[in-house]
Amino acid sequence: MNGLGAIAACEAVGVDRAIAAADLAHWQSPAGRGKREILQLDDVENDMIELIDDAFNANPASMGASLSVFVLLHPKARHVAILGDMLELGPDEAAMHAALATLPSVGKIAQIHTSGPRMAHLNAALAPAQRGTHVAQASQLLPHLSNLIEPGDVVLVKGSKGSWVSLCVDALRNLT
Repeated sequence: MNGLGAIAACEAVGVDRAIAAADLAHWQSPAGRGKREILQLDDVENDMIELIDDAFNANPASMGASLSVFVLLHPKARHVAILGDMLELGPDEAAMHAALATLPSVGKIAQIHTSGPRMAHLNAALAPAQRGTHVAQASQLLPHLSNLIEPGDVVLVKGSKGSWVSLCVDALRNLT
């Protein structure tokens, strides 16, 4: 939607719509803001995962939007989410984290691993088959990451910057 708005703004100031669209095709998400990358896990077997790094910011609206797009990627692949706390939500933060389990997109995710005291509420609200590993802090997931993913997975890492879930992004990049 932002891309369409950018093209419309370019057209409004006289820039050719085709040129604006061609330039927009080269745009890439910055780290932590939905950046997609293919990670090769094994040189011999050529095993890969797709990683979506959305670990810079999280709130209920951005989490819902990210999860909705996430499950549309490679519909036949196994989807695994690694979610860190959404911070600074106020007194209803426990309910907001638990409510994520009711999002339609969540039902399409094979495993959801969580970190942080707030995400414990989501973990408890998930269906048992989806409930992955829960840890108190993201750094505790690091030794287990290679066991939480499989070749061919699409993996989303999302949480507030202060949840340190970005450590999982760096560790996944270093699994090779």
